[in-house]
Amino acid sequence: MTSVVHPAALQVPASGIPIFTKPLAIGRHLLANRVFVAPMAGVTDRPYRQLCRSLGAGYAVSEMAASNALLWATEKTSRRINHEGEHAPKAVQIAGGDAAILAEAARFNANRGADIIDINMGCPAKKVCNKAAGSALMQDEKQVADILRAVIKSLQGMDVPVTLKMRTGYSRSQRNAVQLARIAEAEGIAMVTIHGRTREDQYRGEAEYETIAQVKAAVRIPVVANGDIDSGPKALRVLQQTGADAVMIGRAAQGRPWLAGHVAHFLETGETQTAPDLQSISVWLHSHLLDHYAFYGETKGVRSARKHIGWYLQGLPGVRHFRETIFRAETAQDQLAAIDQFLLEQGLRCAA
Repeated sequence: MTSVVHPAALQVPASGIPIFTKPLAIGRHLLANRVFVAPMAGVTDRPYRQLCRSLGAGYAVSEMAASNALLWATEKTSRRINHEGEHAPKAVQIAGGDAAILAEAARFNANRGADIIDINMGCPAKKVCNKAAGSALMQDEKQVADILRAVIKSLQGMDVPVTLKMRTGYSRSQRNAVQLARIAEAEGIAMVTIHGRTREDQYRGEAEYETIAQVKAAVRIPVVANGDIDSGPKALRVLQQTGADAVMIGRAAQGRPWLAGHVAHFLETGETQTAPDLQSISVWLHSHLLDHYAFYGETKGVRSARKHIGWYLQGLPGVRHFRETIFRAETAQDQLAAIDQFLLEQGLRCAA
């Protein structure tokens, strides 16, 4: 069953046109819809991006990749920038603090087939910020301008737009997202995404959207709202509050590859879809894991799949004990068999 929001709630007051019936473009790329999956380290690898998009996400960005050329051939970085078989637009997020190095990384990835380059100025992790990268860059507006200019110049003639993801500021006393968005627009950035927290906030507390609204009012380029968006109604409230052109879903999409599609459906129709049943979750989880094992190899794939399995099954009765079983599984066959047995027991419990 579905519940329906009155259509008037989904309309832009000035035009009367439903919010998501008008397509959004990044450069020459027309996106499927305006609900995106955020780049998340260790999560949004190629198998997960492909699954999210197949289930209705309009766009998905790669997990953050190092810009240092010495790391491009390493197993970790080469996987992070691997987008073989993905549908366009293929978006690669790069991170670093040196304009020349980031420019080189942008061109390298564009030559490998990246359709869009996204620059990370939002990661709050200490290991990133301590290297004057991620959200640490927001402290130096001149350096931000230098980086954006260098990256865009490196891609001249390649028809590869550059986007930017950042936070509301480095600290609560230094919320400068508006100033940085203006700089980004002046330098030629095609779209900016704002996470509604400062670097100081990390992921604590609730996201604030007032700063995102101020950014939207200050620039003409598309603005994407990010932070604590976990449902269609919440996405609608954020869009109404900020005037943003799109929403980006982060942690709420972990283990829920269908979420972006459900949010997009709500924003397009006003209908709230019911949560997937166990059968659907089982099919998607199996498909994800098979692709995951093939991408990483069985040994590494079995280990790195554990967090995804935990997220998919979170909240089900007995899942805490089941995680111990998953950690003991050493082969893909053992892992899949354990999941099958667990879901079978869940189905029998529901039928009882």
